[in-house]
Amino acid sequence: MSPVRPLRRRPAALLAGATLALLACAFGATPAAQAAGTTTPALAAAGDPPPDSFWGDTGSIPAAQNVLTVAVLNRTNGKYPDDQVFWTFNGETHSIAEQPYLDMPANSAGRMYFHLGSPDSQYSDFIEFTVGADVFNGNTTRVDGFGLKLAMRLHSHDGSDAQVGEDYATFQQDRDATFKEFSDEVPAEFKQLATVQAPYHIPAPGSVAAFQPGGANADYFTGYAQSVGVNATTQQITGCSGPLANDAATCSALNRHVAQLPQDQWSTPGLFYQAAPANYYAKFWHDHAINHLAYGFPYDDYAGQSSFVSHGDPQWLEVAVGW
Repeated sequence: MSPVRPLRRRPAALLAGATLALLACAFGATPAAQAAGTTTPALAAAGDPPPDSFWGDTGSIPAAQNVLTVAVLNRTNGKYPDDQVFWTFNGETHSIAEQPYLDMPANSAGRMYFHLGSPDSQYSDFIEFTVGADVFNGNTTRVDGFGLKLAMRLHSHDGSDAQVGEDYATFQQDRDATFKEFSDEVPAEFKQLATVQAPYHIPAPGSVAAFQPGGANADYFTGYAQSVGVNATTQQITGCSGPLANDAATCSALNRHVAQLPQDQWSTPGLFYQAAPANYYAKFWHDHAINHLAYGFPYDDYAGQSSFVSHGDPQWLEVAVGW
């Protein structure tokens, strides 16, 4: 589980002629497609956030009586209807056809779970958060693994607006394409992650026997770690546990393959993942996340690289659930 950080940890945003063309661009369709009653998804680059149309009519989100309103969005590209998209929080489960909103109270820490198909489906995932009396702190997470495409948009009363999670291009893909893309982009040691729990999850490396002591990739990180004076197993490195449990700087540097550099370069994103061994599982989720911010391992917030968002006086949080 990625740690949910308090505020001090800091976070890591229409009908003719030319106007029709503008509308078409905004909603990801060409003017010809609009006229034909069809839409063509706009091409999106890796890291691009979704357009406003993806987030729907935010003006209709009801005002919160507690801290903020959470709105759950079906962005499965038609794979599942609203009555098969479920959320669970604090022992309460609803489909979004039945109840798309949650009036979120203050809580010490929590998770909100999402399922597709049925309330106990293996197609599942979650977000993490701490909600104070007048503040939201939370994140999407790939620390344990990938289950569903998720993106969050946090909007506050002062106009602050932040988006994190999988990027727009990833949401436009079919699930099979995402699994294949993962397998195509990671090196040989990591490819099995796309198959070992398919089609439900892509687990983090430390959750798979091959990266644990005695496994085929048990020594993947150990030589590199020892070369910089760290005696930790590969599983401990990817999970930031054991001797790295309280050392965010070193654990993140090892995962990003910058531990051999002077420490003042450990916070330079352009240097990350440039050579093996590195946590290519985490790299994939960064490559395909909004603004390339993701929680790929427990201390991925070091140097502000995680999908953590925090703001006072929050108004609403939208959570997009994809296939």
